Amino acid sequence: MTPYSQNWLFSLIQSWGSFFTPYRTWLGELKNPATIKADLVAGLTVATIAIPQAMAYAQLAGLPAYIGLYASFLPVMVAALFGSSRQLSTGPVALASLMSATAIQPYASLGVEVMMTYAALLALMIGIFRLSLGLLRLGVVVDFLSNPVVIGFTNAAALIIATSQIPKLLGLDIKADQFTYYYEYLWSVTISTGDANQATLIMSAAALYCLFILKRYAPVLPGILITVVLTTLIAWLVQYDAIGGAVLGEIPKGLPSLSFPSIEFNFSHLSSLMVAAMVIGLMGLVEAISISKTIASQTRQPWSVNQELVGQGMANITAGLFQGYVVSGSFSRSAVNFSSGAVTGFASIVTGCLVAVTLLFLTDLLYYLPQATLGAVIIMAVLNLLAINPIKRAWTVERHDGVAAIVTFVATLVFAPHLEIGILTGIILSIGLFLYRTMRPNFVELARDPEDGILRDAELHGLPTSDTVAIYGFDGDLYFANAGYLEGKLLNSMADKANLKIVILDMEGVGQIDATGENMLEKVADRLSTKNIYLYFARTKAQVYNALERSGLVASIGKQHFFKERKDALQYAQQMFGDAIDITPLVLKRQT
Repeated sequence: MTPYSQNWLFSLIQSWGSFFTPYRTWLGELKNPATIKADLVAGLTVATIAIPQAMAYAQLAGLPAYIGLYASFLPVMVAALFGSSRQLSTGPVALASLMSATAIQPYASLGVEVMMTYAALLALMIGIFRLSLGLLRLGVVVDFLSNPVVIGFTNAAALIIATSQIPKLLGLDIKADQFTYYYEYLWSVTISTGDANQATLIMSAAALYCLFILKRYAPVLPGILITVVLTTLIAWLVQYDAIGGAVLGEIPKGLPSLSFPSIEFNFSHLSSLMVAAMVIGLMGLVEAISISKTIASQTRQPWSVNQELVGQGMANITAGLFQGYVVSGSFSRSAVNFSSGAVTGFASIVTGCLVAVTLLFLTDLLYYLPQATLGAVIIMAVLNLLAINPIKRAWTVERHDGVAAIVTFVATLVFAPHLEIGILTGIILSIGLFLYRTMRPNFVELARDPEDGILRDAELHGLPTSDTVAIYGFDGDLYFANAGYLEGKLLNSMADKANLKIVILDMEGVGQIDATGENMLEKVADRLSTKNIYLYFARTKAQVYNALERSGLVASIGKQHFFKERKDALQYAQQMFGDAIDITPLVLKRQT
């Protein structure tokens, strides 16, 4: 290991201490009674939403409802203590729950206990993955998930989540994980609608109506809590379970204990779980980071993507060790937390404490909670994920982005319940389309526009060019994928100029260059020199010039052939060759 790498590694490890004490930035603010009051109100408000949502999302993940409460206890507090955003509310979310269900589906036949163990192990893997990214300052990896891909995936996932709750609304004993392909599940539900339970249908309609009305006409009220309380009371009064309605049933009292998820080692099982952990880990980060950015832009509080990675990683590790499952930042609960006036992370600690109180003392009150209500809660929650306009906008801005969004959407639906195939298809396609675009950068010969004196695309604007001097420009980095293309375009363009003496490359559009790009320039320079054609460079960025200097190309071509401006290169050429070259189409009239 070189001294440089040793110093880098030492400084990196030395900086880790600050990653585990971010709460110190807001802990002192709790001395203010007004801050504590605001956080108490916000924490209570979020808890009224988090408790029913957590139970619903746990069932979406194929787990008992109380696992959702476990995941909403300590992980919520840990995320608040170690995360960057003060108002981000962490816990079970719909998308991560669905993807978790897909990951642990192969173990459904082994029983609920085994599924719970694998769900906890998956959360632990996700936590280690996110924590590692944060500690290594690799938050930029999230940028590999382009917005169109995320949009296409979340729209498809929202449809899958919503349709997965139809059996709960109809009172059917059908689960999506019973089928190999999602379309088989949809067909089974369709042909079974005639067997729907009337009591369940009425309860579902009542729950959906109540949620919709409260959201539309009384958004400040805790609509989910009110709906849960009302339908639970009705179910208790009419003995809903006795007439065929499904209720939540008994929830074990007590807090989760520390327990490492122990499984029999199986490489194929673990490898598939690791892939799922990385996919879910990245998707959840996109959601959490986008929320944190939005909140930080309004509060103007400091925010760090790597710190958020540490916070989300620690939260998932905690979930895995305390019988929970994967958690992430929640759009809806974070919005409520922020709008309720949360000032510090203490608000999320309050939320976690209230979940603990529920687990210790209030579980009996949840016995008659209708499963139909939980299904309605999920459906209303995921409606916010449906957004067609962003896909239309992506198509309008760049067709390739629109294609990536649509293909991701279709692939996710087609390959469901294997959602990772959909998102990986989108990632590969978006990267491929990006490479395709950058493989064909815009390459033009420039000439002076007599109307405004600006150098423009000569072919596009019908401008005259010189037979002895050519200025070429191209937009984009010069690297392995486009070096051959640019070399061909450059040589073909020069082939039409039999009397060419000077070639000026306008390098302003080149931000980076790799070894292949540098090698291409060297070959072009050698080929031109054999034909007594001189190669000049203009407006080369510092990082590109430094790379060419390190490679020796600057010395080979001659440092005097690098210019700050194109006009400097033209003036130098005029001084060197005089009347042997014609630069009239390339300079302002007043300069001639």
